Amino acid sequence: MIQHRASIALFLALFLPRACSGPEASQVQSLKYKAFGASPEVLALYEAWFGHPQHIDIGYSSHDPAVLTRQIHKAREMGISAFVIDWYGDRQPFIDKSYSLMQSLAEKNKFKVAMMYDETDQEDGATDEAIADFTMFRDTYLSPKSPGHQAYLTFQGRPVIFIFPKGNHTDWAKVRSVVSAWNPAPLLVQESLPGKDADAFDGFYAWVQPGPKGWAQDGSNWGEQYLADFYSTMGSKYPDKLIIGGAWSTFDDSKASWGLNRHISARCGETFKDTFNGWRKFFPANNVPPFIMFETWNDYEEGTAIEPGLPTSCESQPQNSSSSGAPPAPGKPGSSAPQ
Repeated sequence: MIQHRASIALFLALFLPRACSGPEASQVQSLKYKAFGASPEVLALYEAWFGHPQHIDIGYSSHDPAVLTRQIHKAREMGISAFVIDWYGDRQPFIDKSYSLMQSLAEKNKFKVAMMYDETDQEDGATDEAIADFTMFRDTYLSPKSPGHQAYLTFQGRPVIFIFPKGNHTDWAKVRSVVSAWNPAPLLVQESLPGKDADAFDGFYAWVQPGPKGWAQDGSNWGEQYLADFYSTMGSKYPDKLIIGGAWSTFDDSKASWGLNRHISARCGETFKDTFNGWRKFFPANNVPPFIMFETWNDYEEGTAIEPGLPTSCESQPQNSSSSGAPPAPGKPGSSAPQ
């Protein structure tokens, strides 16, 4: 409980507005999409696959309503307003059920949810599959008749949909033309900086990674240059796009079946504080991006979970709160990229 309270205190300290100055801030243009207050609204990426045999056993199931309810309450105490949940359409029925439960429970508990669409890595039919999945999601979860639909995250009245790229075989311009006919049309948000399909997306989000120097064995490359490039480029060249910052505590994919021995060090809590506050160097108080996303809430396989708590010193490790529904942190607290 002491560590849990320390985590809340750290969040409050990080939220305190601080002035932005320097050449980075002066290059930022006036943003089309701005925060309603002095700081971005905080989201957290949520993995909904635990309890499935393809993933490690962390002591709870993503299908347990009691666990999901406790997670919502703890996240809200930590200043998080919404879970962004990985979703694969009908390719992953287990995760679809988890999403359905979470959306219904979120509405009951005055919390928000959003969907992160994991693109197929198959070359053939990727565009048609994306269109079919988006249509399924709209009809199942965004319809006025859908259970929990009022919990879905919106900005300026439009549902926010995140996209995690896989095979890069989807024609997003074609998908965009389809979803633009929805009422209301969603805001499509893609990972990292704009590429060839920039016009198809309404915004972009930063994602946990070490930056241009690549992964260091000791985890010392924690993403400082990546975030600087993301914020400065988006603020100066794409101010008309929705900008969603990224924050992470650590990364260690040694427990993942797909792991590649990649690491980002927690640096005694400094990695979280530096990534959480990185946007402040580039955006003044009257020109703040609307969201920042923790990456992640509960990805224990890639070592980025903040669910057990945040490291605040080299001597203290996140401890499980009896009310959180979270397992003890496996090695480093962890989470990362969707599978």
